[in-house]
Amino acid sequence: MKKLLILFLLISSFAQAQYSVKGNIHPPKKYTWVLLYKVEGARQLFVKNTQIKQEVKQVDGKNITIGTFEFELPADTKTGSYRITYDLQQNGFVDFLFNKENVELSFNPGDVEGTTVFSTSKENQLYKRFLNDIALAQYQVDSLQVAYLKNPSTNSENAYNNALSNVRKVQSSYTKNAQGTLAYHFIKATDRYNSPTIAKSSQEYLDGVISHFFDKIDFSNSQLYNSSFLIDRIADYVFYMNYSNNAEKQQQLYKKAVDVAIGKVTDITFKADVIEFLTSQFSALKNVDLVDYLLANHFNKLPKDKQNLEFKKRIEEAMAIAIGRIAPDFSWTENGKEMSLSQLKGGQSYLLIFYSTECGHCLREIPQIYDFMKDKTKTKVIAFAMETSDTAWKNYIKNLSGWHHPLGLGKWENKIARTYQVNSTPTYFVLGMDKKIIANPEKIEDLKVILGSLN
Repeated sequence: MKKLLILFLLISSFAQAQYSVKGNIHPPKKYTWVLLYKVEGARQLFVKNTQIKQEVKQVDGKNITIGTFEFELPADTKTGSYRITYDLQQNGFVDFLFNKENVELSFNPGDVEGTTVFSTSKENQLYKRFLNDIALAQYQVDSLQVAYLKNPSTNSENAYNNALSNVRKVQSSYTKNAQGTLAYHFIKATDRYNSPTIAKSSQEYLDGVISHFFDKIDFSNSQLYNSSFLIDRIADYVFYMNYSNNAEKQQQLYKKAVDVAIGKVTDITFKADVIEFLTSQFSALKNVDLVDYLLANHFNKLPKDKQNLEFKKRIEEAMAIAIGRIAPDFSWTENGKEMSLSQLKGGQSYLLIFYSTECGHCLREIPQIYDFMKDKTKTKVIAFAMETSDTAWKNYIKNLSGWHHPLGLGKWENKIARTYQVNSTPTYFVLGMDKKIIANPEKIEDLKVILGSLN
């Protein structure tokens, strides 16, 4: 009997030590699953997933449909920052802190930041209140600074000083009251720099914010590291704090910003993650110069065991056909003669078309382009045919005299087509005299505009 009682107590203790994360989504739209991740550095570690249940509840006398979900977490779940992802395609997610307590939240997926409410969880309630209060106080400071720059006055200066005093008061109060909590680390690191006196010019204001942007952020803090906080701040600094209308100046600002941000990171694993993150962002922007800069000046200088060579290969492949790159070379036989793209001469520009005689869109557009190009003598055309056999192709090109006609057997698996990342046909590349890619238009109308400007 005594053994059974001890066993019962152990089971009861274990059951009580579990934690739950509950959520309500309104409106639930088409969402059916949510995934739970633990955020560590720039990475997300999958924890578990669960289905979203549709429930009808009465609110203010009206029946509304909400989506509900729940995760059960074991007693030994690590504290830190977690992410609930409800929309993988649109990157829809909501972050929260877990510190050995139940968490219950609700949000509208159309405005997660503005609508998320934590009905359970002292940690998240505290941090949410802080973010709301400090944002309101900071808004007053920023508004007065903007007003002064538009119309300098002593009244604005005095009001600025009072508003600045309030920001410091809010920051100090929350920092003090949050001692011993997980939220404390994030509250402390959110302490933003404000000029002690109102800035007399826009440049003075920006210089102050940029030069002091990372002052209160401890990059060695494990709680900040194991969250999205540091990555978000780095992204803000690189992409939003450093801006110029001049394209050349903007590139210089980007390079200086990534140097500063990466230089702040002390953990070598996290540094590698940050470099990959920034490289991916600039790759998505098709910014060849910055991708090359990051790879040469930061990625390649990482210790060999921290260099993700698969990542580097994917980036280099993605950027191989970016505007500004020399088009990847390839060769073919034409009238018994070996030809290659890099050695082609006679054109002030070149049009490279990937098409197939099995493609209905191609059969409509290729004749249009051929007619359009008859008087465009400055541009030479290379029509790369992606085919499963050469039978139809041999007859088709008889009506396209004057063009170069490489044949790529294997169609979608053709090596050249894959190098150029051709996922649909026709695909167009416009090259300069030096074979640099200057345009990659999707529509034939846009292609005609570009070719018309070159001829």
